[in-house]
Amino acid sequence: MKYAARLGAFTLAAAALTGCATNNNPNDPLEGFNRAMFSFNDTVDQVALKPAAQAYDTITPSFVQTGIGNFFGNIGDLWSSINQILQGRVERGVSTFMRVAVNTTFGLGGVLDVASEARLTRERSDFGQTLGKWGVASGPYVVLPLLGPSTVRDTAGLPADFYGDLWSYKRPTRWRNVGSVIRIVDRRAQLLDASTLLEDAALDKYDFVRDAYLQRRQSQIEGAGGSNKPESKEESIKP
Repeated sequence: MKYAARLGAFTLAAAALTGCATNNNPNDPLEGFNRAMFSFNDTVDQVALKPAAQAYDTITPSFVQTGIGNFFGNIGDLWSSINQILQGRVERGVSTFMRVAVNTTFGLGGVLDVASEARLTRERSDFGQTLGKWGVASGPYVVLPLLGPSTVRDTAGLPADFYGDLWSYKRPTRWRNVGSVIRIVDRRAQLLDASTLLEDAALDKYDFVRDAYLQRRQSQIEGAGGSNKPESKEESIKP
């Protein structure tokens, strides 16, 4: 959790020092730094994360993958519920909390997604989205080492997201670490098809990922009841 705060501070400081790189996109004044970090992340993914996800996808039965995704999704739902309430969307927050209660009680601790069958749908929310709902401007787009696309506002919200993740309190530490690795690999495996399409397409991967992230972020803020008016072209398009 301290790592999240230190990572955010280091990234923003490094971005400030390298932010002289100019570009024509007002949402991305740190493009020089961001492209370098994007290249670093992509190399780590190609060398380590993607092969691990492919091996996991090959040897792990689909129903086991589904159960793992459900389990960690259920843990994340609790923090989503809290954020939805903080955003003033109390009904949505209560519905998400009911998802956690139903899946934890009747879904073997969240391994089975019983709540979706009961029409209690999942909607992910994080603290960066909550800050956006409170009117905090997104600030420039920034690519974080290992964590990927973000904005200055969302980076500032990362420590709260780490503190709000119940799995970060799992003991003993070795089981928490093993679970965290499985969680990351499972998430990457879910994106294998999408990443293959992206790699095959004749486009600038960096531009595509940035624009998709920002547009999706804006949609999430508006869906949380934020202003339908863009924060300003200099500040965001959002994910």
